[in-house]
Amino acid sequence: MELLHMDLVGPTRTLSLGGRSYAFVIVDDFSRFTWVIFLHSKDQEYREFVTLSKKLQTCTGHVIKSIRTDHGEEFENTPFQTYCVDNGIDQNFSAPRTPQQN
Repeated sequence: MELLHMDLVGPTRTLSLGGRSYAFVIVDDFSRFTWVIFLHSKDQEYREFVTLSKKLQTCTGHVIKSIRTDHGEEFENTPFQTYCVDNGIDQNFSAPRTPQQN
């Protein structure tokens, strides 16, 4: 897991089957494997990232080395940044108004 690209989409007009209006999208840069996690609210993103990070390490034996996100408040906050620092994850941000970098 050299580099994961992450973004949060929503709220959407159409809800998921579980009534969720946000989608947390994570793409592995090398394999292009994609995870989509549906959320009720933005504040669930941090908990879901921590869960996925631990699950990937347990199942694959690999740790996440780097992530790339936009400057959204869901990624640029103290708990998220602290988790990255504590776990050796390099957090990179895309340039403003350039979603293609994310």
